[in-house]
Amino acid sequence: MTRYATFLRGVNVGGVNLKMAEVAKALEDAGFTDVRTILASGNVLLDSSSPAKKVRSTAEKALRDAFGYEAWVLVYDLKTVAAISAGYPFEREVEGHHSYVTFVSDPDVLDELAGLPAAPDEKIERGDGVLYWQIARNATLGSTIGKTMGKKRYKSSTTTRNLRTLEKVLR
Repeated sequence: MTRYATFLRGVNVGGVNLKMAEVAKALEDAGFTDVRTILASGNVLLDSSSPAKKVRSTAEKALRDAFGYEAWVLVYDLKTVAAISAGYPFEREVEGHHSYVTFVSDPDVLDELAGLPAAPDEKIERGDGVLYWQIARNATLGSTIGKTMGKKRYKSSTTTRNLRTLEKVLR
């Protein structure tokens, strides 16, 4: 049995409002065990004996069936999430800034995102399957990554989490 962090894309933003207790129930009904949600932004810990790819497809189907929206989920075992968090290349806590990790399941999309020029207040660095970035608090939506991530092309293969959220997932 493997403990996975499951990151739902676009939950409780942009009109997709889900109650985390209902999300947990849908995932339990899909056969996952020890399901626990963290915060209200689509972070779920769960256990499965299946590989991550199968967990992803099963979770996406369960959420689509239960809630009728185009669910996209990225799934990582906790050891991988811990390594990603530990690999954050910038100072973790900078006054007036957000520290983010964008998880990317498609290598071509990761190449594309990693090649984007950073805005003046933005730091971007490619990691293993992720994009690390840091931006001034008031500049997130207008940043290079912020503007890019809203495009439909990226919805199925990316999701972003604040570094503080990742630390809560790992506790």
